[in-house]
Amino acid sequence: MTPSPSLLCLAGPTASGKSAASIALAQRWPIELIIMDSATIYRSMDIGTAKPSPQEQALVAHHLLDIRDPAQSYSAADFAHEAAALVQAIHARGNIPVLCGGTMLYYKALREGLNDLPEADPSIRQALDAEAQARGWPALHAELAQVDPVTAARLAPNDSQRLQRALEIWRSSGRPMSDWLAQPLQPVLPGWRFLTISLEPSDRAVLHARIAQRYRVMLDMGLLDEVRALHARPDLHPGLPSVRCVGYRQLWDHLDGHVPLDTAIEQAIAATRQLAKRQITWLRSLPQRHIVDCLSDQAVPEIIRHCEQTWDAAPS
Repeated sequence: MTPSPSLLCLAGPTASGKSAASIALAQRWPIELIIMDSATIYRSMDIGTAKPSPQEQALVAHHLLDIRDPAQSYSAADFAHEAAALVQAIHARGNIPVLCGGTMLYYKALREGLNDLPEADPSIRQALDAEAQARGWPALHAELAQVDPVTAARLAPNDSQRLQRALEIWRSSGRPMSDWLAQPLQPVLPGWRFLTISLEPSDRAVLHARIAQRYRVMLDMGLLDEVRALHARPDLHPGLPSVRCVGYRQLWDHLDGHVPLDTAIEQAIAATRQLAKRQITWLRSLPQRHIVDCLSDQAVPEIIRHCEQTWDAAPS
């Protein structure tokens, strides 16, 4: 029997050193990276997302960077479909696909599969956008509560992307999203084995210090100007997933005049730490992950050794 192909995922919380580890792998194997990040998908959001530099991107192919404008949405289902196609294409050309990132909801969709939801309907979405402009998303949330109380209960009144999708599904199919989500998941990459290397900190306080230092370096690199350019666009607003990205929303609030800059910076650092905590919780729920201490100076050598055991011992 031919063994199932393996898909390695290099996962970890923000500031855990995933990019450096992936570059080290690219120096030894013909890998291509599929970036698993809900922030680096956006164009013009480079500094605050810690997007790989042009030099890093020249060393190894990075897929799913800069694929959306900040005014556009992108879902876990979008990622799963696009990542699955990339995995197959990279494998077909004789290279090794490697997932790299910290958006664990994306990984969950790719690993576990997707619900068979109705396809997007642009005309319904346009109508919902127009209604939201006239009435506000809280009013549409109240409408959703009447037809799909289960879904409405887990969504915030201003969660425009998810509210739009839930109402779109109801209007196009006549069935609430909660009914669709109760159906069995459909696999996205059947026949593939998922191997997870999880970069986790042995000391959470050290990771927190690293997060704070990195954010202040981002500010020195011009993050506030990056957010200011986004803030000047009339089509962007805090209801969008791009603006809600950690580190951006807090500076957006400052530019709106809600908080002083020092307060916004501290709030951004605190929110990033909370993001890291959620990412670590997700990782700990994964079965059979290989844990590497991201704070160890032996982290990259250990990752390389694990990949040697996986790739060099397996037939292509």
